Amino acid sequence: MLVAWRYRKRENSLIQSFDPRAWVIFYACFLFSTLSFWDVRFLLPFFVIAMFVLLTSGVKWHEIRRAFLFIVGFVFFFAILTFLTGRGGTELYKEEHLIREFRASFSILGWTPVLKVTVERAFFAVSQLVRVSSIAVMTILIPYSLNPSLYGITFKGVGLPDKFAYAMDLTMRFIPTFGRDFQLTMDAQRARGYELDKISGGIIQQVRKLGPIFVPVTIHAIISSEDIIDAMDLRAFGVGPRTWLDVLTYQFRDRILIVFGVLILAASIVVGSFGHGAFWVPEALINMFP
Repeated sequence: MLVAWRYRKRENSLIQSFDPRAWVIFYACFLFSTLSFWDVRFLLPFFVIAMFVLLTSGVKWHEIRRAFLFIVGFVFFFAILTFLTGRGGTELYKEEHLIREFRASFSILGWTPVLKVTVERAFFAVSQLVRVSSIAVMTILIPYSLNPSLYGITFKGVGLPDKFAYAMDLTMRFIPTFGRDFQLTMDAQRARGYELDKISGGIIQQVRKLGPIFVPVTIHAIISSEDIIDAMDLRAFGVGPRTWLDVLTYQFRDRILIVFGVLILAASIVVGSFGHGAFWVPEALINMFP
């Protein structure tokens, strides 16, 4: 059986006060607008919007704590990795202004590790952090605020064909279903005396010892997908237009949200076409470290 994210109806929730189709359209406009810029001055308004939506979403901290900490850790890891290596930012800047250089006291096969702290690397890491954080905050709220029973009609309502809308519905439900099956399998193996906390050895040995968990979960996922395919074939899915039990109706506030999202996207495209919004470093810092 497919399960969904921990959705619940929340009072005074900004996201849930809108039609889910309007929110998905606004999210798409927000996503592409954010990806249009690398200038931290242009990215900060998007970060402010994302934080405002988070604080008014009605989602409690204990509900999104795991996912939020994972996303924040992931973002910080890549931002720091980019800062240390300089990879990724070289496409946006050609010249670097050195702040300080750290050289290791040892050599590896004649190579001495060197860490260069530059103005460009520092600001690129900040821009990357703000950019990805804005998108991550908006994305993480979707499964906790969008009614799972409306997944299909929502994606159908934004213009996707029936097959793609239903595929998106199944995709949104796959991850929590897979997690539920994984947890049930772990509990069943523990009940049989399988000690997961005492797995030792190298990486290959640990993977082999986790076989009693991964194999049943994988086989169950394949069997479940086959059952869904058979059920859809028996109902002649894809032969003609699909009807949906739920009906969504746009309200005035939904149209306002869509217009607001489209205006943000249009403004981002216009600003980018005039050459604004590219990677930016304050001139004062450049002059301090010539």
